[in-house]
Amino acid sequence: MASKLELKDLIRPDNFIDGKWVAAASGKRFGVTNPATGEVIADVADSGEADARAATDAAARAFPAWRDALPKERAAVLHRWHDLMMENADALGRLISLEQGKPFAEGRGEVLYGASYVKWFADEATRIYGDIIPQQQRGKRMTAVKEPVGIVAAITPWNFPLAMIARKIAPALAAGCTVVGKPAEDTPLTALALVLLAHEAGVPPGVLNLIAASRENAVSAVASWLHDSRVRKITFTGSTPVGKYLARESAETLKKLSLELGGNAPFIVFDDADLDAAVTGLLVSKFRNGGQTCVCPNRVYVQSGVYEKFGDMLAKRVAALKVAPATDPDAQIGPMINARAIDKIVRHVDDAVAQGARVLAGGKRLTALGPNYYAPTVLADATSAMQLSCEETFGPVVPLFRFDDEAEALRAANDTPFGLASYFYSQDIRRIDRVSRGLEAGIVGINEGALASEAAPFGGVKESGYGREGSKYGLDDYLSIKYLCQGGLE
Repeated sequence: MASKLELKDLIRPDNFIDGKWVAAASGKRFGVTNPATGEVIADVADSGEADARAATDAAARAFPAWRDALPKERAAVLHRWHDLMMENADALGRLISLEQGKPFAEGRGEVLYGASYVKWFADEATRIYGDIIPQQQRGKRMTAVKEPVGIVAAITPWNFPLAMIARKIAPALAAGCTVVGKPAEDTPLTALALVLLAHEAGVPPGVLNLIAASRENAVSAVASWLHDSRVRKITFTGSTPVGKYLARESAETLKKLSLELGGNAPFIVFDDADLDAAVTGLLVSKFRNGGQTCVCPNRVYVQSGVYEKFGDMLAKRVAALKVAPATDPDAQIGPMINARAIDKIVRHVDDAVAQGARVLAGGKRLTALGPNYYAPTVLADATSAMQLSCEETFGPVVPLFRFDDEAEALRAANDTPFGLASYFYSQDIRRIDRVSRGLEAGIVGINEGALASEAAPFGGVKESGYGREGSKYGLDDYLSIKYLCQGGLE
């Protein structure tokens, strides 16, 4: 196979199990549609319990050899995988845009972002150190070593169909684990394309297995992994209710869990903030992928002294954003993923307006473009009684809440069961220290709207989950510590 592929070469509609492309055992298929048009892109394998079990069987057979491979050998495979992702960044970016809807520039950017995790963990594979414990008794030597946990089940969402699965597979393979995975039913083609490139890079048969499943069959497919004692870890990105379900159902076999769950991120603008920088930071953090990210601000708190000015500045910038299909090179925001997403946005905006919110920009569907488009929206005079204050809108809607002092802002920001990301803008160094410590979140942006990096730990607190992805800490979630005590040395 040539290294550089066309978009059509990347579309693989079957499961990848034990190094082979195979249909679902049932023979069933389901359609993956383009959210911009509603047209079916491909009919993919609709997997169930039998397919999930076959994937686990393959991963179990492959695990001993992959575990025992030298770290530099695993690293070499991951580096080749990274290189193939970079060589095919344009085609992968177009595939992301096709099935997810984000503009091509964002789709290609996601490829580079996902590839950065593969490269990072390729390097980290050779840095899995243990410890020699200082001697406590004569004649005894004590050491601690790190070993791969075993088979990892990776379950990923639709909003970043390449990056989310890359940053789960890469550390698992670097640690010496084997993987079974299921991407979201809305966007399985990108993940399957990624596996295609991994196979070309030299990932051995059985080390990486991926199945697709419709919404109707996903529960039975994943249940096979939850109850199989050979699967030792679940890594999941998605909603908090599903994360809690996975935790409950996997308790029977006491699996290790990494859960990156829902968010309800606050974005605080203090009256001493650089307002131009704050508006730019909010645009970057909020409107990436049309607001369909778990770390995008959902509640924007603006101090009274700058509230009206900030709202006017923001509304002008938001109104200028271009909404268009990903095929338009000037598109800045594409369609939402499906009709359910649009329905939730409409419900939140209608509820807010009914309770007194003022529409400063947007506030309407863009049906002339297609069924799944919504105008970037700014709402003033938001309150805690509105639905959008306690539910993730997951769309291009910015509600502005007014506050008077720092203590009030912190109370409001933390008044949520979630704690994934928080943002604030201030030029007061004492306030920066206080607010950084006071915010209950796993990730805090200080005068910055773009937070993600392969070198930084990504994850939340409270009901936003536990575990970390990326950074040196991200590898630890795929390793177990073994203590060795050797006696009789005198």
